[in-house]
Amino acid sequence: MTDYDVLRVFCGPDGGYGNRLGVVRDGSVLPGRADRQALAGELGFSETVFVDDPERGVIDIYTPTLRLPFAGHPCVGTAWLLDVPELVTSAGVVGVRLDGEFTWIEARAEWAPPRTLRQYPDAAAVDALQVPSGKPGEPGEPGEWVYAWAWEDEAAGRVRARGFPGRVDERGASRSGGAGARTGGIDEDEATGAAALLLTDRLGRALNITQGRGSQILTAPQPHG
Repeated sequence: MTDYDVLRVFCGPDGGYGNRLGVVRDGSVLPGRADRQALAGELGFSETVFVDDPERGVIDIYTPTLRLPFAGHPCVGTAWLLDVPELVTSAGVVGVRLDGEFTWIEARAEWAPPRTLRQYPDAAAVDALQVPSGKPGEPGEPGEWVYAWAWEDEAAGRVRARGFPGRVDERGASRSGGAGARTGGIDEDEATGAAALLLTDRLGRALNITQGRGSQILTAPQPHG
């Protein structure tokens, strides 16, 4: 059996909610990509991280169905766990800052996987959305990763959001990189750092995002991109 840690990342102000993350601290126990992908699918977290060098912060990230060059909540959680000044992903070097209360990462929006950022008129409309199943009025086309968002308080930068990795096709597998619940994957992502990064880049301002059931993501654009 492979040992792994389970973290909750992007917890709400009271310490609740957050998106669960699996971290295999000794990536050498599963060096092959096929074995890593199989374990990530078995665990069923939105992402699982394999640490290949804990001192340098070299990591490898997988969803239940594919390998990712970069993802937000795995980097935040692993940065906290390893307490390192940076992480090395296949997309590039991710800066890390721990300020006592929060763990911050610095990454470029172009590293994030594609997401459809879809704005809704208000938070109530986002709350009312159903997990896509292909019916009219639901977010997304088959295989489309939708980040549904609305302003809760635009002046204050407060956003309500939900993330839908893509509905399941007839064979029971998602074509967007996250399998449906019937195959141990993710119908709705509780908290999505990469999507928050893309939204921050688009809006060009600091955001306080409440996603999923009550997770919290804080973001801010940096002058160097």
